[in-house]
Amino acid sequence: MMLRKGSEQLRGDREVLLDLDTRTEAQTTDSYGSLQNGGFIPPRYFFAANADEDTGGDDPIYAHCYTKSDQPVSQLGNYFRDGRTKIDFVLVWEVRSRRKRRGKGKYEVTTEEGETVPTEENSRSERRKAELAQWREKFVQNLESVGLVMEKEETANEKKTIHFLKISAPWDVLVCYAEELCLRAPLQAQPHLDLNTSSRVLSRLCIPNAMMESVPNRPLDYYTCAFRKSKMSRFLGCGDHGTYFSNTQRHRVVYEILSRTVYGKRKRAEVGVDRLVNEGAYTAAFPLHEGPFQLPKYEIRPEELNQRQVLYHYWARWCKWYKYQPLDHIREYFGEKIALYFAWLGFYTAWLLPAAVVGTLIFVSGVMSMGNNTPAKEICSSGASYQMCPLCKTCQAWNMSEICTMAKLGYLFDHPGTVFFSVFMSFWAVTFLEYWKRKMATLAHHWDCMDFHEEEERPRPEFAAMAPTMEQNPVTGVKEPYFPEKTRLSRMFTGSMVIIMMLCVVMIFLVTVVMCRGIISVMMFHTGSPVLRTEAGTIANISSSIVNLGLILLMGRVYTALAEQLTKWEMHRTQTQYDNAFIFKVFIFQFVNFYSSPFYVAFFKGRFVGYPSNYGTLFGMRNEDCGPGGCLIELAEQLFIIMVGKQLINNIQEFIIPKVKAWHQKRTLAKVIGSKVSHEPRRWEEDYQLVECEGLFEEYLEMVLQFGFITIFVAAFPLAPLFALLNNWVEIRLDAHKFVCEYRRPVAERAQNIGVWFNILEALSHLSVIANAFLIAFTSDFLPRLLYQYKFDNDLNGYVNFTLAYAPLNYTEYPMCRYKAFRDNNGSYTLFYWELLAVRLGFIIAFEHVVFFVLRAIDWIVPDVPESLELKIKRERFLAKQALAENQEALLVSRGRGANPETPGTSSPASDASFGNMS
Repeated sequence: MMLRKGSEQLRGDREVLLDLDTRTEAQTTDSYGSLQNGGFIPPRYFFAANADEDTGGDDPIYAHCYTKSDQPVSQLGNYFRDGRTKIDFVLVWEVRSRRKRRGKGKYEVTTEEGETVPTEENSRSERRKAELAQWREKFVQNLESVGLVMEKEETANEKKTIHFLKISAPWDVLVCYAEELCLRAPLQAQPHLDLNTSSRVLSRLCIPNAMMESVPNRPLDYYTCAFRKSKMSRFLGCGDHGTYFSNTQRHRVVYEILSRTVYGKRKRAEVGVDRLVNEGAYTAAFPLHEGPFQLPKYEIRPEELNQRQVLYHYWARWCKWYKYQPLDHIREYFGEKIALYFAWLGFYTAWLLPAAVVGTLIFVSGVMSMGNNTPAKEICSSGASYQMCPLCKTCQAWNMSEICTMAKLGYLFDHPGTVFFSVFMSFWAVTFLEYWKRKMATLAHHWDCMDFHEEEERPRPEFAAMAPTMEQNPVTGVKEPYFPEKTRLSRMFTGSMVIIMMLCVVMIFLVTVVMCRGIISVMMFHTGSPVLRTEAGTIANISSSIVNLGLILLMGRVYTALAEQLTKWEMHRTQTQYDNAFIFKVFIFQFVNFYSSPFYVAFFKGRFVGYPSNYGTLFGMRNEDCGPGGCLIELAEQLFIIMVGKQLINNIQEFIIPKVKAWHQKRTLAKVIGSKVSHEPRRWEEDYQLVECEGLFEEYLEMVLQFGFITIFVAAFPLAPLFALLNNWVEIRLDAHKFVCEYRRPVAERAQNIGVWFNILEALSHLSVIANAFLIAFTSDFLPRLLYQYKFDNDLNGYVNFTLAYAPLNYTEYPMCRYKAFRDNNGSYTLFYWELLAVRLGFIIAFEHVVFFVLRAIDWIVPDVPESLELKIKRERFLAKQALAENQEALLVSRGRGANPETPGTSSPASDASFGNMS
């Protein structure tokens, strides 16, 4: 039976968590949270003579010593052996078994825990193991003094012992920390809201909705307020201590305690389970999954499925690709941060559907109107009329009719419909972000995290370990590890120089790819094959794009590792600061890494070619010109290879790598378990075999880069939204399967938005407007054709001949050969070129101003918070004030007894403050 702590111990809990001094007093079996179902056995450790005096030499060893009245109750699930105490967290560490060693006066003793502690001439590794054992001992002692309940399990063979420490938080501890963490308490139930806009529209139109599916055990929706222990009786369900706090709330409370608890010295800030894992004292720390994800072999009602089985059966399976995501269930199981990622990914995928439909229609319209393209007809019927100048020094002249096929294909990516689509996608991107803000506000309120602000964050474990000094935190008043701001800024400046150097490396690789493309083109021309000569540019572009994709993925891996080391070296104090710095570095590099080649093709290729007898060169090679079909078709080829190739490779990696890691982990644990286990695998053992959750950084980065591809260069590749839509349908199921089946359960984290990623998406959406304006003005043939139609011929008759200039008279190799430019016989620009330049600049200014004006109008018209949600927020605040208004009522009663009671319609400042704080 668990003993309650005395009042003095309750008052001391917070001091234990915040004090960085190691508590060295002996713990007794009467302390609150003594090992449940186990006995306390004094240790027999032998430490080196130079052991630290601040840490004691006694290490508590826990073993199961059951009496007749305390036999374990057999019950499957996440419970202690008594079958009643919930397991909220599991700590795991591994110890290699060693035999007694003789010789030269050295020998080792194996303790009851399985540790080996040498008594003479300890090696460095042996002293390290003893130190880790001490840390674990002190950590467990302080967890006991806080009030946590623990039980230990072991799995061993001849070579290794794996220890599992199961941790549970009793009711009193949960209540204490629920108030400190500002958990939300239910006041009044409310009907479930239909948050899917498409579902509401189809319902109003009386159209059957195939995407809708009834998911069992949907979490109830409540009006809530901040938890107060003194108002417990006013909260719904407060009488049921076993189910009042959800499992994710219990995990948060226990993780908070684990993160605050001291295990070592004050001066070294040895605090928290995260640092213990980093130091190697524990190999893993995680909450348990809610049982297996596979459905039982016998028939079972949907309501009897556990949360993990519900998520697997109704969400993570591939056959559910067209169903709505059960976001409430995801939030209930994984927390708001992960649920918001899947909500954003699903919302983004749904918005890709109209973009994909419009893009496909634009592409199909280009296919259907390809036969009516007058310039392509002129090229195909020109025969030997247009002898073109050689494309390299050793090449020969060629006839323009040879590129008939490429001229027709180029029209697919360069016709008036693509201009409309680029404008459409500019509006789509900003409208998508505006409506996501509304969706995000609705979900944040629905999940009780709208007013959530991260509490004053603790220093990161790595920061605490490496900080040179300790200084007082001006907010909390507690001494914390400190790193001089001036030194950090100098390191950040040095890191920025490294980033610039890496970006220069990317530019060098880009030049290498450009030269590779030129060499391949020359090789194709020298083969003598008519087919290879005609398709030389296409073959060179595709092959160089594949090489470029390989370099991009390689450099991405190298730089991510480099950025991680740079960010650690910069010594950011909190995890949020560290994450933001890391995201910024990686995104800047990946932006240049992925987009440099498309930017080159879109805006620089073919701009510095020169003309016969005065060609521009780079390292002795003639500068690249656009291919026969124009630069847009080459840009479309590059986008297809880079975007689709990256998505395909990432999906393969996401499918295979977690399975390989899980297989290796299971193989390792299977060697320890062997054939000795005859009972069903225990939950903590099964979860330990899973892969550690790697967070959401890679998932967000992949989607944000995809967002850039479908908005910045969409004028050249109308099918980009379609490929993104197909990829995201696969991505959602891959990610869902990873989190439900292959990852250890992460600790639930609260969040009210997607963080810095939203700012990056906004920047990309604005950049896409500028990029598409320049793409249409300078890369597309839309404006030259439009100006020719206005000045000369509405049907574009003679347009091809008009765009071809004659070689200068001093060019004697192939006199009177033609090349594409608006130049006269001397190589000077014609008047039409300058008129076209003015039209292009005017188009850019008009396009940007009109689009940005409409975008600001959309931003102004569409409120960030829906009106219906504002009413709900006011209703919730009203209920919260009613539930927590005891102090105000007592104040009014006391004032009513005074000589001068307040007149109706007035209130005291104290009363107003009370109401303001309660909301």
